[in-house]
Amino acid sequence: MTNPLTTQTQAHTKRFDTDYYVEGYATTFNTPYPIYEFEGLIYYEIVDRNAFDGADLSDVIMQYDHEGKVLARTRNNTLGIEATQSGLLIFADLSKSSAAIELYNEVQQRLVDRMSLGFKVLEDSYNKETRTRTILKFKKVYDVSAVSYPANDNTDISVRSFFDGVIEKEKRDALEREKQLKLLKMRLECSR
Repeated sequence: MTNPLTTQTQAHTKRFDTDYYVEGYATTFNTPYPIYEFEGLIYYEIVDRNAFDGADLSDVIMQYDHEGKVLARTRNNTLGIEATQSGLLIFADLSKSSAAIELYNEVQQRLVDRMSLGFKVLEDSYNKETRTRTILKFKKVYDVSAVSYPANDNTDISVRSFFDGVIEKEKRDALEREKQLKLLKMRLECSR
């Protein structure tokens, strides 16, 4: 099954030169997800598209289920984080320890295919009518984790090979050429 976030990722090649490369989304933007159920009522959470603006991302670690060993880290350049249009994209080199390589293999086999993040909120709002909390600003992100059961089921993590980026770029280039050709045809039709 293809995750829509994966297809929305900007076409690019691996961002780390490693055979143990993974990437995915630790959260999504502007998409409500159920976070809690109480007496038959479902409570939701949404992360605002600008929630990471100004957040402290200086030393974020990657773990499994928010605990245990550090598998990658922004401070040593084995973990990268980028807010895209769709969500918080993470990319990691999982080659630096046996535990990291083990997680890479579990992601590759799709035993682990979702993500989560550990954070502190600076600003949020709550809509009582829809029972929805909106996170407007994060203060700090502590970790991004590959998880067994995510709070937000729209997240993903997957192994990415060199050719994934090449194929995506070629598809995007072909669509752009097609778009330019249609635009040129329209201009020619209008000039007659």
